[in-house]
Amino acid sequence: MWMTNVVALCLLAVAASGDDKQLSSHASTMADQSANLAFSLYHTMAKEKGLENILISPVVVASSLGMVALGGKASTVSQAKTVLSAGALKDEHLHAGLSELLNEVSNPKTRNVTWKISNRLYGPSSVNFVDDFVKSSKKHYNYEHLKINLRDKRSAVNSINEWAAKSTDGKLPEITKDVQNPDGATIANAMFYKPHWEEKFYDKMVDNRAFLVTRSLTVSVPMMHRTGLYKFHEDTENRLFVLDMPLGQKQSSLLYIMPYHLEPLERIEKLLTRKQLDTWLGKMEERAIAISLPKVSMEVSHNLQKTLAELGLTDAVDKTKADLSNISGKKDLYLSNVFHASSLEWDVDGNPYDTSIFGTEKLRNPKLFYADHPFIFLVKDNKTNSILFIGRMVRPKGDKMRDEL
Repeated sequence: MWMTNVVALCLLAVAASGDDKQLSSHASTMADQSANLAFSLYHTMAKEKGLENILISPVVVASSLGMVALGGKASTVSQAKTVLSAGALKDEHLHAGLSELLNEVSNPKTRNVTWKISNRLYGPSSVNFVDDFVKSSKKHYNYEHLKINLRDKRSAVNSINEWAAKSTDGKLPEITKDVQNPDGATIANAMFYKPHWEEKFYDKMVDNRAFLVTRSLTVSVPMMHRTGLYKFHEDTENRLFVLDMPLGQKQSSLLYIMPYHLEPLERIEKLLTRKQLDTWLGKMEERAIAISLPKVSMEVSHNLQKTLAELGLTDAVDKTKADLSNISGKKDLYLSNVFHASSLEWDVDGNPYDTSIFGTEKLRNPKLFYADHPFIFLVKDNKTNSILFIGRMVRPKGDKMRDEL
């Protein structure tokens, strides 16, 4: 009887701890390195993007680099691992770690968010995919593989866009208008991400407001409002606010970094490092915040081929140097396109709010966080410390209100 009780208690402990399973050391390493990759990607892209929105998933980019390492040989592999800062990891540990990390952070049951991720590798009509690569890339990175006639650009573009739209339930109707270099291989990531707030917004408190894109351009957007207790830091020296809005089961958070007033984001972006983010997070305090956020969706598509080359993935994107022979059995492929497309939807949906604090001292004199001008944001996973998304909202979708001199 005593032994039966012990076994029962052990089973209960295992069941209770199922959701708290710790990452392996390899997955933890890749979570850490993918967070570093987030800032490298962002800064490289911010230099080129002018007034455009940015939206990148570093863990998905890391998985694509893992897929390149899986399909490559020689310097093509070593460069992919260098960009990931994973040169010391054995190949099998790299793939197992990245696979475990992505499965963990995209688990809809524990994260309580909608995150649909679809990945495809398109090869030219002449390519023959090696069976072992197809199986391994499907197992570790959930990649599909398809041969496509990229020389018929109109048909190829339509095919890629139709796949992206279907895999995101219509949230990404178009991820590209063109395919470069039709003799190469194309990576395509299509994602739809919708946060589920830890405390929802009141759906009747949504109204149209002005979003200041520049001093001469204003657009009309629906804004949602709520007041609650949030972690917050005001950096008076750098004239900016940092807000932490937990999602779902508090496994992840949306972090907002916003200057006091309308200004180009370049000044804030120069401050943005992992060390600085940790400093801001360490100074946060919970207090009453009156929040106003755009209730909009962002659809953003980037071709990361040149960005990854600038970060060190030079051989894989060079027709004369690439060795992706694990994909096709011979050196006949290089990466001609890396489409990375996401739809991120901000909405009112979330868990019921805590009514016990209404009318109490806790909500008195709230600090205003009014996001009516460009800001930077990150989706940070609190369990793994990885960064699921990093981006900026510069121009939300909305009708032009006025154009002043």
